Amino acid sequence: MGRLEGSDHIVKEKLYKYWIASIPNIRANKIEAMLKFFGSPEDVFLASNKSMDHMKKFCVDNNIPMTTENIDLIITCKNMENMEKLKKEYDYLRNHEINFITKLDDSYPDKLRHIYDSPFSLYIKGKPYPCDKKFISIVGARDCSIYGKEMAKYLAGAIGREGVVIISGLARGIDSYAHTGALSVGGSTYGIMGCGIDICYPKENINLYMDMQKEGGIISEYGPGIKPLAYHFPMRNRIISGLSDGVLIIEAREKSGSLITVDMGLDQGKNIYAVPGRISDKLSYGCNNLIKMGAKMVTSPQDILEDLLGYSTSTEDPQLKLRGMLSEGEQVIYNQLTLSPIHIDDLLSKTGLDFGKMMENLLSLELKDMIKQPMKNYYIKNHI
Repeated sequence: MGRLEGSDHIVKEKLYKYWIASIPNIRANKIEAMLKFFGSPEDVFLASNKSMDHMKKFCVDNNIPMTTENIDLIITCKNMENMEKLKKEYDYLRNHEINFITKLDDSYPDKLRHIYDSPFSLYIKGKPYPCDKKFISIVGARDCSIYGKEMAKYLAGAIGREGVVIISGLARGIDSYAHTGALSVGGSTYGIMGCGIDICYPKENINLYMDMQKEGGIISEYGPGIKPLAYHFPMRNRIISGLSDGVLIIEAREKSGSLITVDMGLDQGKNIYAVPGRISDKLSYGCNNLIKMGAKMVTSPQDILEDLLGYSTSTEDPQLKLRGMLSEGEQVIYNQLTLSPIHIDDLLSKTGLDFGKMMENLLSLELKDMIKQPMKNYYIKNHI
């Protein structure tokens, strides 16, 4: 064992950071204890076996469970065969524009430094993490309703338009629609992965995964090639809430996994927001219960913006600015629509229009991008 050779000082420093972060089963608290004792990752790498034993006693004295097995593993990871492997891995990161940062770097998000069990290192693809911005996490049901989908897109778009960064988990359902809503207005959004930074999970989100890197990025505590194992996802929720200034829940069952993010957010002192739903809908149980327990009820983007930015934007629906362009029949139909799908038969009943006029006006409203069909013969307002 010896010093790393053949690299400039900055690269060697990063390689030593990568080495200490890559030791299996050594979490951040043990890494930080080693650094407190020795000084730097390089000092840990070069430490004698006797010094490692002294460090073990230091950890135990400070209630950090550093075991003999941990020490043996750290020493084993210093062998040159392992170091050659790590050099190749680090070259892969650089060649694929994956940014590797640790708590020793100024670019590490300050919000994460102060949460319980914060990750020692992060992998980032896309734009550098904007530490000077406000962030809102938006999470919810994977099997969301059309209403939930539209609310996620609408709220993420309206909040993202004001410069607030949208954080979510790139999962199916609410997560994906929140990312999509932010991107639709040119906003910034980051997805927190429960797998390796180079793996898109679920696979059908590959286009979203790529598009997000243009206006934001992908973040993971897991390096390239790490599979999306089930226990990774509850773990990544502490990062979703930790990076945010508040957590917004849109549709969640009574025992939804999204509520794990809420619990972690509460432990971290974050504001909790929830979109209310109909009391008869199972997807609303979680959100309605949160509101009963004190979460702030969200009925418009202003409910969040006034907390994050200290001001509210206009409450006027941007589509209403087009009202002067609507015919009488179009206005009658538009007034009946919300973000909950309405069948054409119900529209006929509520408006009193005949079928021909109804179809003519619906087509005109669709062409004006004021309404859309989430499914055949069902219509909603298009808020985005």
